[in-house]
Amino acid sequence: MLCAVELALEAGVPTKTHVLNILHRLTDGKAPPASPIDAPQALRLAQEPLADVGRYDNLRGLRHAS
Repeated sequence: MLCAVELALEAGVPTKTHVLNILHRLTDGKAPPASPIDAPQALRLAQEPLADVGRYDNLRGLRHAS
């Protein structure tokens, strides 16, 4: 229980529901999530892509005429 509370606090969601969710995940017998993989430099992005939310707005505008 203490571990579940600590994980919820670390996640910034200290609610009863979140603590219970974490507790269930810790006790269901499944393996813990895998740790992040350190990718070789050749696989890293040189420039992170930027989201173009205007593109979604254009798609919505075509389907839903006001």
